[in-house]
Amino acid sequence: MNSIKIFKPEVKNGNIQAVDINGKVVKGIVRDHMLELALDNNQCIVYNEETGKCYRKDVQLYYDQAPTEKEVEASEKIDADPVLAFIHNSPELIPDTMKISDLKWKYLMRSAVRGKNIMMTGPAGCGKTMAAQKVVEATGRPHFYFNLGATQDPRATLIGNTHFKKEEGTSFSQSAFVKAIQTENAVILLDEISRAHPEAWNILMTVLDYGQRYLRLDEHENAPTIEVAKGVCFIATANIGNEYTATRAMDRALVDRFTIIEMDTLNKEQESGLLKDLHPGITVEQADTIAEIASLTRKEVTNEAPKLTNAISTRLSVEIAGLLEDGFTLPEAAEACIYPFFDADGGVDSERTYIKQLVQKYIGTAEEDIFNADEVEAQEEQV
Repeated sequence: MNSIKIFKPEVKNGNIQAVDINGKVVKGIVRDHMLELALDNNQCIVYNEETGKCYRKDVQLYYDQAPTEKEVEASEKIDADPVLAFIHNSPELIPDTMKISDLKWKYLMRSAVRGKNIMMTGPAGCGKTMAAQKVVEATGRPHFYFNLGATQDPRATLIGNTHFKKEEGTSFSQSAFVKAIQTENAVILLDEISRAHPEAWNILMTVLDYGQRYLRLDEHENAPTIEVAKGVCFIATANIGNEYTATRAMDRALVDRFTIIEMDTLNKEQESGLLKDLHPGITVEQADTIAEIASLTRKEVTNEAPKLTNAISTRLSVEIAGLLEDGFTLPEAAEACIYPFFDADGGVDSERTYIKQLVQKYIGTAEEDIFNADEVEAQEEQV
């Protein structure tokens, strides 16, 4: 939040008052003598909330910061509409443990309260699913979770099953998804949609289409049509990129049914802060070290001739921090968490050798050419 406030001196009812950029009189901040000087010299007052000090500046600074007539009208409209007020004030609800820009969070919340289809994209472990879960917490709406990436039978998961009993004959049992889409204002999380079977995408086409919004229970004897309830919001998570080998190239028609919100990879400072928030038992130095190692692997992956094909995700960084908080050393945490993610094929030229050299630099034992072929082979046997 901005700690700098700007006031303009104005004469009201015979007294000089400090007026903020929204035209409201502010009392008890600026001394009368300073207001008089500012008025005489055509100046405004700049107030620093952190230091409690005021400074006189050219009055044009006030007019440059003051909202236009259209901005004032928009602000009044927001204040008058509880839904708009909730959307625009929603950044106050961002948890300390989630790093997302105010703009993306407001866009996410707006899409949710307006019943939009949202697709959260971004690298693995960047917080897509967490962001979706935080939407549920912030809105307090009924919610349902479906992991489409783990679904082997899309029709059973999204529509239901037909059963046969000798005494009763054939019967149909609708899925939990059918109940979910009939729940007004529900938030439905479709996790790992990029890993789903194409049959699941086909079923979801009419459900996600704003012009249709229905699901046909074609497994049922009469094949009834179920309408999606008012206000239902679908939030899907997807990993998009060549490095995700278990994902499928999604149909463009399916993707076009979503509002895309891309989650950013955290920078070193943000990741270090997150690790300290989630695991307060680690030191700042430990958090910085984990973030630095993760950052270097992400940078290496983007090189023209990378020595690594995958990087340490934020999710993995959090796991490493958890081990350090539980008393593991960095070498132990690396042995348990980091090295298994990197290929050991190739001896001294392997990805695992490279990542070991990288980690060693941060535990104080790195030396030039520390790993020769014999050492690598011996270490691999121990693993």
